[in-house]
Amino acid sequence: MRAYGVIGVRAIMSNWNADFTGRPKSTSEGEIFGSDKALKYPIKKMWDSEAKKVMYIKSYIEDKGNLRPKTLKERYEELFGELDKKTPTKKVLKNLFECIDIKNFGATFAEEGQNISITGAVQIGQGFNKFENTNVEVQDILSPFADGSKIKKGDDVNQSTLGTKIMVDEAHYFYGFSVNPNAYNEYKTILENFEGYTKEDFEEFKKVARKAVTSFATNSKFGCDNEFALFVEFENDRYLPDLSEYIIFDSENREVDLSEIENLIGDGAKVEVFADPYKLKVKTKYEVKSIFE
Repeated sequence: MRAYGVIGVRAIMSNWNADFTGRPKSTSEGEIFGSDKALKYPIKKMWDSEAKKVMYIKSYIEDKGNLRPKTLKERYEELFGELDKKTPTKKVLKNLFECIDIKNFGATFAEEGQNISITGAVQIGQGFNKFENTNVEVQDILSPFADGSKIKKGDDVNQSTLGTKIMVDEAHYFYGFSVNPNAYNEYKTILENFEGYTKEDFEEFKKVARKAVTSFATNSKFGCDNEFALFVEFENDRYLPDLSEYIIFDSENREVDLSEIENLIGDGAKVEVFADPYKLKVKTKYEVKSIFE
């Protein structure tokens, strides 16, 4: 089995993926995009909320009266117990594959006595905005508090502090992805009873891929929703490029045209298309299901 697809994310008066200045991430030519990490994060948060084992997610520990993020070793020990120089690599590797994020996206695990690199079966590219008329909006925010640093200096403080919230008015990001279960073939001979990346694993990924963004509604991400998902599955090996590059998006009508992808796929594939039936039109020969299913 080998699979490909596209995940679509809509952002309305929100900031899907900011750079270090707070503005929407963009290329040197000004093209707005979202990184693969921006999409993987809500996916991992959804798995974490479902009590599945997730390794690469921020968690905290109390240290000298303060909270700080856990180290990789501390996170591993939280999930699997003690890790030291004598821990067999095969045991660590087996434990890592029990984490659903590693089973999908792979991992680099470099700790004392261990140097493990797993290339994930699921690879996600960068999600480029295909909406033609995106504007960046800067909103001033008034804090209810005065600037404490000015008070310490003895300066007069008659007003509370100001901040900014940076958003896009509208953007539509499309992420291409591929799934290659063969990436784990070598581990089948190393780990006892390890089945590799299974169809059940892919079904789980498909579920969160079309729901995780909508389920993750923080202050900056409120207004970001899953709006589209395409899954193309082949029983035998087929090699396709990044399908998101073949998405045709009509900005005026908010319509996705899959005609180029249909020609590229040809016959012999299992194809599933999901979309927000209230916000997005899809031009395709395939059945379109509600992304809310």
